Amino acid sequence: MQRRIYKGLLAILVLATAATGCKKDYSNPNDATRDEVFAQDRATTGVAVGIQRIYSTSAAGSLYNIVDANGFVTNELILRNAGNIPELQLATGGSAVDNTNTVLGNIWANSNKCIYDANNVIGYAMKSSDKSYAAGLISYASIFKALAYGNMSLYWEQVPDTIGVNVTFISRTDGFKKAIRIIDNALAALNGVTLPTTFKSRVPAEVDITNTLYALKARYSLYIGDYPTALSAANLVDLTKKSSFAYTAQNLNPVFETATSTNNVFQPVDSTLGLPPALAPDLTDKRIPFYTVIATNPRFRISGFYAATTTQVPLYLPGEVTLIKAEAYARSSTPDLVNGLAELNKIVTKKPVNDPFGVGADLPPVVGPLTQAQLLDQIYRNRCIELFMSGLKLEDMRRFSRPQAERKRNFFPYPVRERDNNPNTPADPAL
Repeated sequence: MQRRIYKGLLAILVLATAATGCKKDYSNPNDATRDEVFAQDRATTGVAVGIQRIYSTSAAGSLYNIVDANGFVTNELILRNAGNIPELQLATGGSAVDNTNTVLGNIWANSNKCIYDANNVIGYAMKSSDKSYAAGLISYASIFKALAYGNMSLYWEQVPDTIGVNVTFISRTDGFKKAIRIIDNALAALNGVTLPTTFKSRVPAEVDITNTLYALKARYSLYIGDYPTALSAANLVDLTKKSSFAYTAQNLNPVFETATSTNNVFQPVDSTLGLPPALAPDLTDKRIPFYTVIATNPRFRISGFYAATTTQVPLYLPGEVTLIKAEAYARSSTPDLVNGLAELNKIVTKKPVNDPFGVGADLPPVVGPLTQAQLLDQIYRNRCIELFMSGLKLEDMRRFSRPQAERKRNFFPYPVRERDNNPNTPADPAL
């Protein structure tokens, strides 16, 4: 994914998935010691880049498993092979999803590993005398630390408060708040700082650090119902810029590698993208042929951000940010339905050529006036289409109070290794 990954360091970054649970021991006795690694800028930057690698590559990485788990329980995806037991559980839903599910175990383990490594990177940076370089390390590592807390909060009712032995848990709302604090700390470190060329040359150029931090702050503020902060953060995102995970012939797009190319795990459900008839996309919506391609067995196949070996995957979509604005206006204490509709129509009428990633509906505008309920229905509809296979739909279904029949679970059971090793692990949700 990034040409400047230091092979000698990556050995200490690989996640030993068996090491999940209360002890959170990610050490390898054959590797360099922590003190040896966290002794210089270059080595610590290699660790930071490794966090992105853990998150975004391979079928064991966070990105692939988030698309997988979310897609099945929200009906975005269909199962192609019932021999894939973790996916079969998720496609069946309900009590069929158990603590042994490796898709969920990977999300949990990777999230904890990202937090563990990010803490080490940030701890090193806080002691550095080079404040500009330190700001780069803090802000870059904080993206993945915030994503880790955010992702666990998307899928579990409670999340670990920290990394350590017999850790206690906090509510998912507090997990989102923790992610926001991490982001605020990163933005404070960046304030008034010009990142040095040496730092920028050592991290993936495709990741726009500042815009990603603001976009994630807007996302998580929206999730906790802090609409003024969500709107303020969204307004600070430059919607003309891209921030993405890049892939190479050596580090493949993980969904393409495992699902698209094999046709053996999952594919899109159909042109509805998993929406009920009343909210299904207009068949002339150009986002349908962006995210799907017509083939045979099955007819609808994966395209979009998982179309090829080196297709880049966005850390966030500009369209998500615009829809955050629309929703923040619609849900404000005094709903601003006019501005909410105006932001929504920026998405509805957007042509693919005018989007940095080529995502555009190119439809006539939604005609108002709309009630708040009508506007929120259209925002939900367009979030599901614009952000298809992004891993965010389950949270949207809960926030928009969609009928339980439209999804197969609300939250996931805690992985068996966590439960077996941590007596503080909460009870599993009923559904």
